[in-house]
Amino acid sequence: MIVTRFAPSPTGLLHLGHAYSALAAHEAASKAGGRFLLRIEDIDPGRCKPEFSLALMEDLRWLGLTWEEPVRFQSQHMADYTAALGRLQAMGLVYPCFCTRSEIQALAAPQENDVEGPVYPGACRHLAETARAALAADRPCVWRLDMARACAQAGDLVWHDARRGEVRADPARFGDVVLARKDVPTSYHLSVVVDDAQQGVSLVTRGEDLFAATDVHRLLQALLSLPTPRYRHHTLMRDASGRRYAKRDKALTLRALRQAGKTPQDVRSMVGFDPLPGRSGTPPTTSVA
Repeated sequence: MIVTRFAPSPTGLLHLGHAYSALAAHEAASKAGGRFLLRIEDIDPGRCKPEFSLALMEDLRWLGLTWEEPVRFQSQHMADYTAALGRLQAMGLVYPCFCTRSEIQALAAPQENDVEGPVYPGACRHLAETARAALAADRPCVWRLDMARACAQAGDLVWHDARRGEVRADPARFGDVVLARKDVPTSYHLSVVVDDAQQGVSLVTRGEDLFAATDVHRLLQALLSLPTPRYRHHTLMRDASGRRYAKRDKALTLRALRQAGKTPQDVRSMVGFDPLPGRSGTPPTTSVA
């Protein structure tokens, strides 16, 4: 049985790009007689707001989507991510890093691949225990994956994308990624892998901006002995100028479109989906760049 999910972060209102992604995941499950899940990725207490969680669920219902209850809120499952991190610590695959952002920026080499931001140069990777203890006395730390050691243990890895076929994973190009912070005891990489496994997700439908990150997720699945779902990374919706939609585009949020008098069918047609059952309408040939 296909199990899909839509997993937004409640840091703002949903826009047309979110609508496309949610509809794509919902449709994949519906056509296969599968299950569609909603997950709220609210691990960042500084940016995630309960009012946005409520708003996005209201907007999705207005759009005609239903999902299985209960909704999984990541903030309620920190113990699961801490346990996963503990397994990696016991395997000797993570280490504390005390470098500041400015220090990393100064040390990191320029990027020439599809990795966003500077790749950590590994300054804290081989610190002696006494040095780590001294730094821990007055500096917060993050926990980083020892990428070289992790890749050596996992060996060659592949994953499957519906649009591109078999993909050979190359997580090493990301460097020693952060898996947990002092204020947030997990990261997107760690929590999404744990959640997909615990929820039995078999098809991950999400934007192509996360295509490269899947290499890291495949590595964590191997290290934690978790199942690997299939993936479908869809193209991103863009405006007339070619810029991808973002939460800053307030005029194109579902809430703004509703207030402007648009119907659920209008929005579904704007993103290229068929009418709701029992309603008329003609979708465009494409609305996705």
